[in-house]
Amino acid sequence: MNRFLKSLLVLIMCGSLSAQQTDYVDFLSVKADIQIDSENKGVNASVKYKFKILKEIDSVYLDARGRIEHYEIKEKNFKAPVRLLDNRLVFTDTKALVKDSIYEFRLIYFSKPQKTVYFVGDQIWTQGQGKYTSHWLPSIDDVNDKIEFDLSIDFDSRYEVMANGNLVEKMEADGATKWIYDMQNPMSSYLVAFVIGRYDKETEFSKSGVPLEYYYYPEDSLKVESTYRYTKQMFDYLEGEIGFPFPWQNYKQVPVQDFLYAGMENTGLTIFSDSYVVDATAFNDENYITVNAHELSHQWFGDLVTAASSEHHWLQEGFATYYAMLAERYILGEDHYYWQLYEYAQELIAQDSSGQSTSLLDPKSSSTTFYKKGAWALHVLREKVGNAAFRAAVTTYLEKYQFANVKTMDFITEVELASGQDLSGFVEEWLNQVSLPEDAIVKSLKRSSFIREYLDLDCRDDASSCKALLSSNISDKAKVKVISQVPGQVEGDAFENSREVRQAISQYVDRIPVSLKSHYETLLEDDSYVTIENALYHLWVNFPGERVKYLQKTKNVIGFNDNNVRLLWLALHLNTPEYQPEKKELILNEMITYSLPHQPFELRQNAFNYLRLIGGFEQKSISSLIGATKHHSWRFSNFAMDLLSELEGQPKYNEIIKSLKKS
Repeated sequence: MNRFLKSLLVLIMCGSLSAQQTDYVDFLSVKADIQIDSENKGVNASVKYKFKILKEIDSVYLDARGRIEHYEIKEKNFKAPVRLLDNRLVFTDTKALVKDSIYEFRLIYFSKPQKTVYFVGDQIWTQGQGKYTSHWLPSIDDVNDKIEFDLSIDFDSRYEVMANGNLVEKMEADGATKWIYDMQNPMSSYLVAFVIGRYDKETEFSKSGVPLEYYYYPEDSLKVESTYRYTKQMFDYLEGEIGFPFPWQNYKQVPVQDFLYAGMENTGLTIFSDSYVVDATAFNDENYITVNAHELSHQWFGDLVTAASSEHHWLQEGFATYYAMLAERYILGEDHYYWQLYEYAQELIAQDSSGQSTSLLDPKSSSTTFYKKGAWALHVLREKVGNAAFRAAVTTYLEKYQFANVKTMDFITEVELASGQDLSGFVEEWLNQVSLPEDAIVKSLKRSSFIREYLDLDCRDDASSCKALLSSNISDKAKVKVISQVPGQVEGDAFENSREVRQAISQYVDRIPVSLKSHYETLLEDDSYVTIENALYHLWVNFPGERVKYLQKTKNVIGFNDNNVRLLWLALHLNTPEYQPEKKELILNEMITYSLPHQPFELRQNAFNYLRLIGGFEQKSISSLIGATKHHSWRFSNFAMDLLSELEGQPKYNEIIKSLKKS
């Protein structure tokens, strides 16, 4: 048989087993000794694998999707030829391997992963979910094969290295350090992770003694409290509410630049976007609480018990969303919980109205369905069976399926046993049905007097009668609704309300009467970057004669990590000829600087938007925009492609773009 036919046979054989190897082979452990080649963006590694044969099988494989440029097998205690074929490292002719026996081998390789390892500035971090860890660490991509992963990573001693598990040893020599991490329990390969960067750390301990490690950039020491606020309280609450101890040795959280998502629940090592690293003022507008609670909840729902397939994905995202809501309710109260339910319901109703609804068990469902309909399903289920039965079922479910994979009926069966109820009606209405059960949602929401008050309020037909409500005892959410519906009814006493209501004034009252000018100016002093941004713009527009005063007052305000207030200030500065005319070139250059490749993509996107608004693009920023079309964040790259296409249609930019593309 020639080489081509042999290769084809292996391809066919591997393809037929791709969905079944976990029934025949159980990979038990992966111990990886890794060196990161940051200059060439490569991975050198020596990895020891241990696996057990469950049934006779023709071949055994590892997924190896990365660009492996060299590999060799060492210390193999079994006879079987090996080859790298079709994104897999395949041991062929393995029929002689004995059932229930354990086999080992060591793989030494060098690869240049095209995905899952990201080199961003002076950081290196991984993202395995949806991308496959096997791009940098040959492993089993099938989530049903849970493996104990132990990572040792060599890197420059000036940096910190974080990975799953417990740091058991640091070995230093010649300016380099080997960081040795140990995991005690198995997990799916998409949860394997590491981060390398310049960090400091604060640690506190949960009520049960679990170390909670909060990493931060050295320059952000004053933001640690506001970024990680309520972490310990939520951790302690979830351990008690779930009724199953935190299943891992410790819990680390690390912010990184240009992360693909809000956060990722790698086992014991949540990586999250550094846009959530906030100061005390930003905390009031956009904070890490919800993402924090969500990724923490995943440590049980997703990491400990993992959905067997995408059909059951809601068992991860729906549960993490729901338990994050419970943790926030514990911290922020019942009204906050019901407001989240209400907001999620609005998203689901909009999706339903647009004809985009799907079953919760449809593997192609949207994030809105998996996360928010999943959370709503659990909320309704708990109302149906009662707190005691629901909590007992969840605890039993986790105990029974810990470190294993689950299907939806595994959970439903436990709830039926704990409650003594037949849940077939619930399963049909909430899990199988495509359309949204709106009547059930409204009925549940109206159990809250806070939501009833909000829903019953409508000022559109009788605006003047609502004016007094802004000085009444109705909820802040209701007052925001009043302002959004009848902004012209806002008077001076409305400014005496909470930060949230004042922010609504800054958002909806865009035509400022002289009688409100002094009141409105106080918004520039609020502990809210959203309010300051809105107020600065509206005051600048409404009172041209005092633009210099407003710019002078806000000249040192930066805002969020996307510099929302600063970029607005720069744009207004450029459009206020009488203010610092000698600095216009410096001001434009500052705006351009925020668009350049070394900046976080959220800041770059905001800067690009302002450059478009003022017509300020030039060669350097357009070059940066062209580069952004290849950014690893698909949302940012899509934004850049759309904007570049728009600029190509403008004669003053078209020639610059053509020239840059050629070069």
